[in-house]
Amino acid sequence: MSYDTKTNNCYSNLNDILIVNGKITSKDLVIGIIFLSQTVIGVTGNFFLLYRYIFAFHNERKLRPTDVILKHLFVANSLVLLSKGIPRTIAAFGLKQFFNDTVCRYLSYIERVGRSVSIGTICLLSVFQNIIISPTNPCWKDVKDKAQEYICFCTFLCWILTMVVISIIPLYALHLNAEGYDNITKKINIGFCCVVDYRALMGSIYIALVVFPEVCFSLLIVWASSSMIFILHRHKQRVQHIRVTNASLRSPESRATRSILFLVSTFISFYTLSSLLRISAIIVSDLSSWLESTDEVVALCFPTTSPFLILSQHSSILMHCFSCRKKHITTLIFT
Repeated sequence: MSYDTKTNNCYSNLNDILIVNGKITSKDLVIGIIFLSQTVIGVTGNFFLLYRYIFAFHNERKLRPTDVILKHLFVANSLVLLSKGIPRTIAAFGLKQFFNDTVCRYLSYIERVGRSVSIGTICLLSVFQNIIISPTNPCWKDVKDKAQEYICFCTFLCWILTMVVISIIPLYALHLNAEGYDNITKKINIGFCCVVDYRALMGSIYIALVVFPEVCFSLLIVWASSSMIFILHRHKQRVQHIRVTNASLRSPESRATRSILFLVSTFISFYTLSSLLRISAIIVSDLSSWLESTDEVVALCFPTTSPFLILSQHSSILMHCFSCRKKHITTLIFT
């Protein structure tokens, strides 16, 4: 398989990340396997928990507000994995002919929507839990009641605003073999396509509508997490002299807060590392291909691992699943 290096500047700038002399390199093979593993494992985990929350749990008990937020997080994670993991896997194995300009644009749009909604839901989850565990007083009581009432509205608003904002950004995505690369001055390779900037204003619009809100959400997540840690620490100090300390610290609110803190801290870690790798890829041009590949792998780590982090903190979900399965099998046998 050959390609035209004259019209494929974006591709050649990545040090031939896909195919060299018609053969898939060992680097491509490793990257393809990593993306394939992340996609299969992540989509399976997210779809499993999404099924449990939508169908099984919905039929047997009322979902908690945090469960409602987590449902949207699972959907956003699945969109990121499907729109980025599958195309990167296909491209890594040298099958880039499956992509055209229209497919590239849709995949880029879906991936950006999923990423932004994921950040928004994590922010909403941490802020909401911070409100719930805050000390009870007349002022906070009204805020807590209203927060639970507007959870669904906030999550849907997050989806709508994200889809609208991403749609108005001047986004041009072309497949790697597109003609006319000689006339394009600024290109960003995303593995299977190139995002092309035809206007200098695009960078400013993207920063204002996407990057700046993401930074604000991240700072809000850090503030809410720090506040929750402070509240839990103060609660622990207050009950130290009580003999039932363990029972107090193992309340449902405390367990839920620790679970959310674990999830949020993992998200912040992966998000920060991915941002640093992305900045490094822009600055260090010689290692940009490796840094960009590593950045994309790290960017998919949270959507892949988040459902299993939740399962590790809520083993009752698995126990409930197995008990329902056992009950169903028993019913089939004796009927």
